[in-house]
Amino acid sequence: MSRVVTVPEEMDNRGFEELLVSLDEAFEEGSDRILLNAKHVRWVSPYGLIGLLAVGRVILDRTGNAPSIEAPESRDVRSYWDFMGFWQAAVGIFDVPSVPPRIFGPHDALLEITSIRSHRDVHSVVERVRERAASILEKRLHYPKAAVIQFSVMLSEVCQNIIEHSDADGWVCAQTYHYRERLGREVLMLAVMDVGVGFQGSLAAEHARRYGESWSSATALEAALLYGESRFRDPGRGQGLQAIRRQVDRWGGELAIRSGNAQIALVPDWDDLPPMQRDLPSFPGAQILIVMPARDESEGR
Repeated sequence: MSRVVTVPEEMDNRGFEELLVSLDEAFEEGSDRILLNAKHVRWVSPYGLIGLLAVGRVILDRTGNAPSIEAPESRDVRSYWDFMGFWQAAVGIFDVPSVPPRIFGPHDALLEITSIRSHRDVHSVVERVRERAASILEKRLHYPKAAVIQFSVMLSEVCQNIIEHSDADGWVCAQTYHYRERLGREVLMLAVMDVGVGFQGSLAAEHARRYGESWSSATALEAALLYGESRFRDPGRGQGLQAIRRQVDRWGGELAIRSGNAQIALVPDWDDLPPMQRDLPSFPGAQILIVMPARDESEGR
């Protein structure tokens, strides 16, 4: 049975949730051949872009058939997909008859779509973005020089999370752009996703019994982000996400972590994302969004 699933026109973190609702309907109907119709997409964020890869992987795993995807009609959106390396990353996930040639050249992406499969990949990502991050954070977002090191540590932590907690491959992507509607200034958006066991599955062996019947995706997220719980017994483990939360808070940014059917968020005053959401469409793995806004140039360094 075939089904066309329409990708929202604005494919960001909110569009991702809309897409999951439609995907659930397709699964409930027993569809084993799914086409993602992205023809009318007019804007996509880094989170939305790797979200499409995550959705494609879940469809492949659930149905055993590689889904198809129709490219956006908008030339600007297609170009963005091209230079971010979407089609190269889509090979092996989607049924892609031909891969458009990769577009290279100057653009405002900090990090194109990059697969994370090993610790070596994490080190490679951090090294690749170090110089570009210095330019973007200092010149465009007006951050102090020390922020470059802090950002590199944060990037390493969120990527390591895939290796240590997901038991599955993942993707990372980052870009700067003008966040006109919500903030009216430049932001750096960092998105990291996997479709592995998720926080509830990762922490279950060490912590589920203590929580009893209240153990869920939401309590697992709270345990990890607020209390530093880890799947490992080693002293000091589990502090990475807490450190990221504190750093993002200092920068006046936004942090949202989705896993299973829940999402926990550190929400700045410029956004209206709920701090905790339960009963979302269930989706495997973990999906992390970090938004760092440009500093007001009148602020001290």
